[in-house]
Amino acid sequence: MGRYCVIKKALSAFWLFANHANMGSYREAVDNFLAGLTAKPDITAHPLRTTLKYGFGVNFEQPLNSWMGVFGRWGWNEGRHESFAYTEVDQTVELGVGAGGRRWHRKFDRAGFVFVSNGISRDHQEYLKLSGIGFLLGDGMLNYGRENIVESYYTLHLWRGIYPSLGVQHIDNPGYNRDRGPALVPTLRLHLEL
Repeated sequence: MGRYCVIKKALSAFWLFANHANMGSYREAVDNFLAGLTAKPDITAHPLRTTLKYGFGVNFEQPLNSWMGVFGRWGWNEGRHESFAYTEVDQTVELGVGAGGRRWHRKFDRAGFVFVSNGISRDHQEYLKLSGIGFLLGDGMLNYGRENIVESYYTLHLWRGIYPSLGVQHIDNPGYNRDRGPALVPTLRLHLEL
């Protein structure tokens, strides 16, 4: 989420990925469960085989003046195959504003405010709703809703290359579940430059 840099010039990037790995299919796991072949949907219950998970996205950063800028990201993946890295997200959109501390006489400090909305595919939703377990999600009680996050942060230049960052996230529908949350999550990060 949040950017921890001051936006100096306009940037945009298009990115894509293709993972070839031993991944299960959400649809196949649901179909096997509904046919009585498994006790519950199990994304790992498949023969060893290489499948493809692909996705793409766009990232932009745009300065508004010498100390403030906006940034955003949109990303999508095919959502049919097992999630196994980072988190269980099939679609994401992010928009935020970042500021450098020069304006308040702390030239190495940074602050920002970010909104993120994440979603998962219909196959992924059905898998979780029927008691399937992902590498982070799953309790069999999914009442699907997009996971919406608002984050604010402040990064302090403490001394030389030491940059602690304090923040807070407000998460609606954590884990894509309308029956959960909202959750308020304090954050603490530490960036070291040696």
